[in-house]
Amino acid sequence: MIVALAVLAIADLVVGVSNDAVNFLNSAIGSKAVSFKTIIIVASLGVIIGAVFSSGMMEVARKGIFMPGKFYFSEIMIIFMAVMITDILLLDFFNTLGMPTSTTVSIVFELLGAAVTMALIKIGAGGGSFTEIGDYINTAKATHIIFGILLSVVVAFSVGALVQYVSRLLLSFNFEKKADWVGALFGGVALTAITYFIFIKGLKGTDYYKEIKPLIEGRNLIIITASFALWSLLSYVVVKFLKTNIYKLIIIVGTFALALAFAGNDLVNFIGVPIAAWQSFEAWSSPLVNTGGLAATEFAMGVLGKKVPTPTILLLAASFVMILTLWFSSKAKKVVKTSIDLSSQGETQERFKPNFLSRGLVRSAITLSRYFSAILPKSIQKKIDSQFEKPVIELAKGKTHELPAFDMVRAAVNLMVASVLISIATSMQLPLSTTYVTFMVAMGSSLSDRAWGSESAVYRVAGVLNVIGGWFFTALSAFIAAGIVAYLIHLGGATMIAILLLLVVVLLVRNYAIHIKKSREIKAEDSLSRSESKSIQGVIEESADNISKVLKRITKINDLTINGLINEDLVSLKKAKVTVAKLEDEIEDIQNNIFYFIKNLDDSYVGASKLYIDVIGDLQDMAQSVSFIAKASHKHINNNHKGLKEKQASELKEIDCKLNAIYEKIKAVFANRAFNQIMPLIEEKQLLLEDVRDYIHKQVERTRTTESSPKNTTLYFSILLETKDLIKATLSLLEIYATQSSNSADK
Repeated sequence: MIVALAVLAIADLVVGVSNDAVNFLNSAIGSKAVSFKTIIIVASLGVIIGAVFSSGMMEVARKGIFMPGKFYFSEIMIIFMAVMITDILLLDFFNTLGMPTSTTVSIVFELLGAAVTMALIKIGAGGGSFTEIGDYINTAKATHIIFGILLSVVVAFSVGALVQYVSRLLLSFNFEKKADWVGALFGGVALTAITYFIFIKGLKGTDYYKEIKPLIEGRNLIIITASFALWSLLSYVVVKFLKTNIYKLIIIVGTFALALAFAGNDLVNFIGVPIAAWQSFEAWSSPLVNTGGLAATEFAMGVLGKKVPTPTILLLAASFVMILTLWFSSKAKKVVKTSIDLSSQGETQERFKPNFLSRGLVRSAITLSRYFSAILPKSIQKKIDSQFEKPVIELAKGKTHELPAFDMVRAAVNLMVASVLISIATSMQLPLSTTYVTFMVAMGSSLSDRAWGSESAVYRVAGVLNVIGGWFFTALSAFIAAGIVAYLIHLGGATMIAILLLLVVVLLVRNYAIHIKKSREIKAEDSLSRSESKSIQGVIEESADNISKVLKRITKINDLTINGLINEDLVSLKKAKVTVAKLEDEIEDIQNNIFYFIKNLDDSYVGASKLYIDVIGDLQDMAQSVSFIAKASHKHINNNHKGLKEKQASELKEIDCKLNAIYEKIKAVFANRAFNQIMPLIEEKQLLLEDVRDYIHKQVERTRTTESSPKNTTLYFSILLETKDLIKATLSLLEIYATQSSNSADK
């Protein structure tokens, strides 16, 4: 079990850091203040130093949740093994989804779940009452930790929003044009906050604090004042004489500080349990501690209640594993992207769908905003609004380009506030959730920075609610899963441990394979692209690629649907349904870009916008028709209705084959830009349209005479009618290109 726990510790570090990298990377990456390589180097240094400072936090795994003296060595090992197995699987599941979750919440509730299960087993075996559970669980400390974690959500959001609002009021979006002393003062405040709480308050949670305690005890005000004066002076020198952007410096120092705070606070989540298990083993196997040579099932673990220093070599080794993960984990980048997208002020592809709760919250916020607008004097409102106006850069031909809104001021505030809050918790030896804090600070600062406008608010709020909901799911699932695993190990012993470890390996490999597959799908050659051209000819060229790709994907979806319907294959129909949903999302994304496409057009190329809109409209109609056929077919078979009759199946197969053959020719035309060959294809399409009309007429005759299934008839008519619409949309697309080709030839 000790060997297994050591291996699990390494795996947990990898999946844990993949999840928690979002905590200290999102602000620096989102602001693009410095290169990604520089960010990772700075974060790596912070992780090494923070890991060495984290020894005091390891106490949480040993005695923060349960009373170790109430359990025997064998029972403690079951608890620790259950926690590590559950933790790896849970975190990897969230990483694969690209959702940031809390490693602190997971470890706390896993320890709680496994300990409660073992306590209930002991109470049940001894014939005791379940009310004795309080003797086994450190309820006061556990409640303190859980309450602190939940409170951090509200505190982090509120403080982040307040500090960002004040900062923006003072600095505006034109912060780089402010006087040098303004940047110097902001740098003084930010750097004082970061360095004081990291290097002074943060040290309280470590074994090194006793050496510097006499120097700082009772001198907080003096230290803060002196730090502010020193950092403000240095900031002024940096801005005035070195001509360096002070906000970049704050972001670099803040990233280092937050990485240090992360390692100091969260390392316990990954290796605290294995280290506690190793120290338990050492105590049990030591003749000086286990003087009576008691068996594992008889040796009480009261020794874990004492303060035991963690070897520095283990902390350094853990930090190197964390650093390697930072550099090479693609899942870490995926989790970071979720946080950046939700806090971005610019347009992003919204990942989350609005729900009734997000809509209700946005409406309430709008109502509240109107109320404040009514009571606030217009002059003050105007002054405030001017501070939130984003500057624009004048470009050639009268066009403008908006500066990125996720600027260095917001990045600096995120890092400063998160560092302070996490370090305060670390100094109090509270395993505060760094994910909760950094994520909610970023969301709070986004809100007060007016990043959530009417165009994106419902999506962003829905995303935040999804992430927070995921955190509660983490707590509940961690508690239940760890309890179940602990019970299984209690029943099955070594055999069950082997089975569970094999399950961990299989699931990790499977999730990794799914992640790789999804990454490849994103980069697939058939994915659609937004138009960048400003001329009609350019739009024709770029749209031709999209049309060719859409036709290829529609052919595949149609084949899956028709064959799945004929063979009553639910798996194929479900695959068709999922595939067409992705196609619709991509076309919708292109459609959402129409506003920016038209805004960037030169006056002489306005005609390109009509072509672009018409092409997208036809592609959308085609996708909707295929989507309806796929969904209707899936619903029919899923509800176990009667399958197609032989004649119906034969007719659909014939239409599908003819449609595929024409689509192959159209794909070749668009791929080779041979638009002069479109007219014969239009004639073929017209003939196919007549065939579909004939089959509709035949089905009408069958319905009047021999047909007996209403559901079957309804489905068949629906498929034929949607196929007719699909052909018409394709014809419209061909006619657009035939007209453009003719116009080009005339010129």
